[in-house]
Amino acid sequence: MSALVTIKDLRAGYGNTTVLFGVGMDVTKGQVTTLMGRNGMGKTTTIRCLMGLLAPSAGRIEIDGTDITAAPPYKVAQAGVGLVPEGRRIFPSLTVSENLRATARPEADGWTEARIYDAFPRLAERKGTYGFQLSGGEQQMLAIGRALMTNPRLLILDEATEGLAPLIREEIWGMLARLKEDGLSILLIDKNLDELARISDRYFVIEKGEIVWKGCAAEFSAQQAHVEQFLHL
Repeated sequence: MSALVTIKDLRAGYGNTTVLFGVGMDVTKGQVTTLMGRNGMGKTTTIRCLMGLLAPSAGRIEIDGTDITAAPPYKVAQAGVGLVPEGRRIFPSLTVSENLRATARPEADGWTEARIYDAFPRLAERKGTYGFQLSGGEQQMLAIGRALMTNPRLLILDEATEGLAPLIREEIWGMLARLKEDGLSILLIDKNLDELARISDRYFVIEKGEIVWKGCAAEFSAQQAHVEQFLHL
């Protein structure tokens, strides 16, 4: 299978502090790819570079072979990348329905508001509710729905289940499994190894701004004890 996203020798940081020291990884079409690592190791910085939110100092980012390095965020979105950011960042003063329509990029047979409500019935019950009135779990469902309304080719989720109630986490993991079955390419940042093992096809582990391990699901299973040393689990 071919790569949808390719990241080569990515270097980036903030001010005089370098965070990424030559990160290289790729996301295969139709698969779930996981980027793992302890807090502060460079996961979110990698995503920020990919989304055009942070300009790297060196390296190259490609989508389907086209160079998008340091492209503005709207260009990355137009290329088919949808982000569910850490912290959700929904629009608090808009209703659920308005949040979904604000990012909609209609496509034939694509995601619609009605389809989001089918996927997350809880949002259908709250469609007239303002973002700030939603629970944390409902906000996360809305953040996922909002990203899907862009009809992305790649969906990125940064710690999408962290801090949520078990039933909400289960609902979100179930949704991700269905998206995988539909053939959507997904890039996950998450720490839940049990749930990741059910859906992830490939793993990359980042440590101090460098990829220190990568492998397919079978290799991860066989070397999990070794990999966990980097994660301090």
